[in-house]
Parts: sequence; C-alpha cells; structure tokens
Amino acid sequence: MPSRRAFVLSVAMLVVAGCASTPQKDPLQVTVAGMEGLPGEGMEVRMLVKLRVQNPNAGEIAFTGAYLKFEVQDRTFATGVSDQSGVIPPFGEAIVAVPVTVSVLRMVRQVTGMLDGQPVDKIRYEMSGKLSGGAFSTERFSAKGEFALSQLQSPPAQPDAG
Repeated sequence: MPSRRAFVLSVAMLVVAGCASTPQKDPLQVTVAGMEGLPGEGMEVRMLVKLRVQNPNAGEIAFTGAYLKFEVQDRTFATGVSDQSGVIPPFGEAIVAVPVTVSVLRMVRQVTGMLDGQPVDKIRYEMSGKLSGGAFSTERFSAKGEFALSQLQSPPAQPDAG
C-alpha cells in the first residue's frame, strides 16, 4: 500500500503546485453599452444587449459564447445566450452582443412584487454572466447596483413667464 499512498500524495502535490502557479487575474469589467428591441413571440419581450467587456489583464481572452442574467429586486428578470465568438486583447475591450428574453409573466411578477404595499424608493439590480472559451477557460463577471426612482422622474414644470 505504500505505493498507492505515494501516488495519491504525488497527485495532490501536483494539483497544489498547479494551483499555486496559476497567475492571478483581475475580474473583467462589464457594462451595458446599449440595448435594441428584437422581435419576440406572444408572451415575451426580446432585446439585444450590447456589453462593453474590458480586460484589465496582460493576457488575451478568447471566447466562443456568452451567457447573461439580469436580476431586479433579487428576482430573475431576463436571461440570454449568444454563440458570438471573439478575442478581447490584453488591456483592451470589445462589444459582445447577447439577445435576452423577458417573460411577460416575469414582468407581471416584478410589478406585483413592487406593489406589495411597501414603498419602493430604490431599485436593486444585478447583472451576471460568463464568457466561455471551453471547459477550462470560462471568465465569469458580475455587476450590481441600485438607482433611486426619483432619478427617473421628470423635472418639475417651469411656470409660464407670459
């Protein structure tokens, strides 16, 4: 049995050494650069979300697909996938387009959840997803924040100076 124990110990040491030699990467910076409407079916709304993906690392990131999920008020709001492929250069950026689907039922649940009698001053959102380059090169990203509903209100009307 000593040879089996030595084998297991050797494999464990190789795994630890492999993890220790993996360079540390900074996370991708992803923001929404734009949105466009897409045709959808009866009970859904479709949009093309354009993501600006910034690579703050010294190595390029090659990808063959993307996944995106939006949550609003801690509930899934929209999801989408894309088979777009490309390369984000070191210390560079790229636009990645992902079509997303919003179910009308999800929208109804969101509105119903906001109208549960509690005042809603701020809307919380979270965007998460990944760029996939294969089994061993998935780059995950996330961003979250909130905005005040008062920011969406129009400014007060100015009195006529006539």
